Amino acid sequence: MSAVRTTCTCKTLALVALFPLDSHLRGASAFLQLKTFSTASYEPKLRRAFTRRPTHLDKSAFLISMADSNSSSVNPIYAEIIVVRHGETEWNADGRIQGHLDVELNDVGRQQAASVAGRLSHEPKISAIYSSDLKRASETAEIIAARCGELEVIKDPELRERHLGDLQGLVLREAANVSPKAYKAFMSHRTNEDIPGGGESLDKLYDRCTAVLQRIGRKHVGEQVVVVTHGGVVRALRKRACPNEKLAGKILNTSINIFLLSDGDGWIIKSWGDVSHLDPTGYLKSGFGGDKLSG
Repeated sequence: MSAVRTTCTCKTLALVALFPLDSHLRGASAFLQLKTFSTASYEPKLRRAFTRRPTHLDKSAFLISMADSNSSSVNPIYAEIIVVRHGETEWNADGRIQGHLDVELNDVGRQQAASVAGRLSHEPKISAIYSSDLKRASETAEIIAARCGELEVIKDPELRERHLGDLQGLVLREAANVSPKAYKAFMSHRTNEDIPGGGESLDKLYDRCTAVLQRIGRKHVGEQVVVVTHGGVVRALRKRACPNEKLAGKILNTSINIFLLSDGDGWIIKSWGDVSHLDPTGYLKSGFGGDKLSG
């Protein structure tokens, strides 16, 4: 399994386009096509991107890696937010819908959390760690915090998974028969449709989680922070950064996804779907993550 990462050996800005994967690699890594530009010539374009609402720059999603690989500081015009999906749970393994139900990590999930913590411990300076208050996320965050300078984990319920109403607790493959109305709403293409039983529409999830990430970004401009959350949330955040790009593949447990957020409302994806740290541990290809594409 290879990582979705960029490496700059000189002072350049690397733009890396994501293209469709072979089926056996889909969701775990990406085929990369690399173009490099001098930082000096591209910096004005990056600054403009952070002073307006983002537009889709190409039919491909972009990974952006700033300056040289030896830099130990974050560019002062943005916050670098490392968004991590929580580790595996037994319900992920069973295809059971969690939503707001509070399920703990299983043993594999704890190993995954230790692996991603080891990976993030090599980051030069993490200023803060935020997490959903649900156990599967907060336990992952605590394991990361223990390896990254004993930082306090700031728990925020706005980072929770999508509330899935009457579907919560059901096995996904049985949900259509057990709760047909909720399942129909869940599968609907209408993003404003709530799920019966107190569930959220995709629009409500999007508004909630993009607002909290923007708030975190504005608080930490010029810093690097970690946010531990859930599959449905990560997918919604990507939609905010790449509104015209459909995401193929799944949001894997403890995958690393890095966003650059300006103090305004500019969002750019720096890297996506990095699971290189799971090479020794393995990963779950089918862990349910909050929307119909994630099961």
